[in-house]
Amino acid sequence: MIPRKKIRLGDLLVENKLISHGQLEEALADQKKSGRKLGRILIENGYITEDQMLEVLSVQLKIPFVDLLHYKFNPVVIRLIPEIQARRFRAVALSSDDSGILVGLADPTNIFAYDELSRTLKRPIRLAVVRETDLLRTIDTVYRKTEEISGFAGELSDELGESDIDLARLLSTADVTDAPVVKLLQSLFEDAIQIKASDIHIEPDENVLRIRQRVDGVLQEQTMDEIRIASALVLRLKLMAGLDISEKRLPQDGRFSVRVKDHNIDVRLSTMPVQYGESIVMRLLDQTGGTLDLDALGMPEVMLQRFETLIRRPYGMILVTGPTGSGKTTTLYAALKLLNSAEKKIITVEDPVEYRLPRISQVQVHSEIGLTFAKVLRSALRQDPDIVLVGEMRDEETAEIGLRAAMTGHMVLSTLHTNDAIGTVNRMMDMGIKSYLLASALHAILAQRLVRRICPSCAQTTELDMHQQAWLKAYANESAINTTFKTGIGCAHCNYTGYQGRIGVYELLEFDRMLSDTLSQGDSANFTRMARSARGYRPLNMVALQYATEGVTNMQEVLRISADIDTLLDEQINQSSEGVAG
Repeated sequence: MIPRKKIRLGDLLVENKLISHGQLEEALADQKKSGRKLGRILIENGYITEDQMLEVLSVQLKIPFVDLLHYKFNPVVIRLIPEIQARRFRAVALSSDDSGILVGLADPTNIFAYDELSRTLKRPIRLAVVRETDLLRTIDTVYRKTEEISGFAGELSDELGESDIDLARLLSTADVTDAPVVKLLQSLFEDAIQIKASDIHIEPDENVLRIRQRVDGVLQEQTMDEIRIASALVLRLKLMAGLDISEKRLPQDGRFSVRVKDHNIDVRLSTMPVQYGESIVMRLLDQTGGTLDLDALGMPEVMLQRFETLIRRPYGMILVTGPTGSGKTTTLYAALKLLNSAEKKIITVEDPVEYRLPRISQVQVHSEIGLTFAKVLRSALRQDPDIVLVGEMRDEETAEIGLRAAMTGHMVLSTLHTNDAIGTVNRMMDMGIKSYLLASALHAILAQRLVRRICPSCAQTTELDMHQQAWLKAYANESAINTTFKTGIGCAHCNYTGYQGRIGVYELLEFDRMLSDTLSQGDSANFTRMARSARGYRPLNMVALQYATEGVTNMQEVLRISADIDTLLDEQINQSSEGVAG
C-alpha cells in the first residue's frame, strides 16, 4: 500500500547519489517554469535514466517493477480501469486475485491517483512501478475502440429506423457533431491512429458491414450487423471529401484532412460501386510527425552511406523499386528531406501529392484534364530544377524524358513497380527504353520491401516447417541453417498477431563503368550475371534472412518477400517425398 506521506523524488535521487544537488535545483527551476513532472525533466536532461529512477522508487516503496513489454495481459482485468483514468493517472490494471488488484503506475508516489483508482475499482490495490513510455504504448494497444464503434453503429442504426429517409437532412444539420454517424467516424479514426493503421476499408456485404484496417501491411476485420448504416457512412465521407453524393454508379476519388488525438491526418478516399452498395477505402497519411529521416528507415550503415553519396550527385537517375506498399515513397521523401536546401531547386511530379514539403515545388498530376506525368515533367524541366522527383515511371514517354533529363545535368529520382533491382533494367527495356539510354543515365537502383517485426513481448523460439527448411538449404550458408529462429505467438501488445511494426529490407545495385558498358551492348544475360557480383550488392532475400537470424523477423516473412522460390521448393519437397517413399 502506498504511504500516506508524500515522497520527494528529488531528495531520494540525491540520497542515492544518482543526481547532484545542483542538478536537482536546475530541474526544480525548470519544473516551476514548465509545469512538467520532475522525473521526466531529469530523464530528458540526461541526469538519470528512466530505469534508474524506477529502481529507486521500487526499493523505497517496497513495490515490484513490472516490464510491460514482456507482460502477459488479461483483457478482462485491464479494462477494470476506464481508459480516461488510465491515461490521466498513467495506470494499468495488471492482475486480479482474492487479495486485490495489482495496478502498474508510472508515478507510484501520486497519492491522488491511488485514491481515485481505489474509489473506481472498489477493491484493495497493490502497486507496481512501470515505465511511462511502455505504459502509454500499452494503453494505445489494449484500449481499442471496437466496442465504442459498435455502440455508435447501433445508435446510428436506431436513428435511421427502417430506411435511410431524411439521412441527408440528418447529416447537414447545424449540430452535426452530435450525429451518431460523426461519432462513429471519429471513433473509427481514433482507433486507426491508436493501432497505426495505414488504411481503412468500409465494405458493405449482404447481411453485415465489414470495417477492416490495414496494420503492418495486414488487414484486421470488424463486422457489424447494422448494414443500414453503410449508406450513411458513405454519404458523410463523400461530403467530407467534396464528392458528388448523387453519383453511385461510378468510382470517385477525393481527399480531406482531419485532426484526431493531436494528429493531423490527410485522408485519401476512393469509392467503388459494388454488389451491395459502395465500397470505400481511405489511405491515412499522418502529417504530424512529418517525413522520416533517411537514417531512420533501417537501411544498413554501409548501404546508407553509399545511397547518400549517390543522391548528392549533380546529375543521373536513381530508381526506387518494389510493389505497392513497400515504402518507396517514404524513402524518396526521406531523400528529398536530406537534399532540401536553399541552394537547390527541387520539383516533384506526383499522383497524388502525399506529404507537403517546404521550399519544394510539388505538382499534382491530373490525367483527366491532360496533365500527365510526361507533360508536367517537360514543363518542370523548363523551371531550372536541380532535382526532379517523378512519382512513377508509368510509360515509355515519361521514362525517356526522365532519362534524358538525367543526362543533361539534373538529378532525377523516381519509382518503378518491379520485384528486384536487377529485374528493373529488363522492365524498362520492355517499356521500349533503349539500353544505351539506361547505361548513360541510370546510376543506381534501390529495391525494397517491408517485413513485419516479431513482437518482442511474445517472441519464442520455433521449429521451421518443410518449406522453410528447403529454402534455407537452397539459399543459406551453414551458419544460417544452424541458427535458432524465433516467431511471435500473439499477445495483447500486438493484438494477438505476433508482429509489431515493420522494418525495411533493401538491395542496392550501383552502376559502375563495366556494368554500364555491358548494359549499353544490350547483353541482358551477361548484365544479370555481372550485377549479381557487383560491389556491395546483396539480394533482398539474404538481407531479410539476416534479420531472421538476428530475431528481428521470422522465416515466414523471409519467404513472403522472396521471389521465384515456389518451383524450387516444390521440386525439393517432391524429391524428399520420393526418397522417403523409396
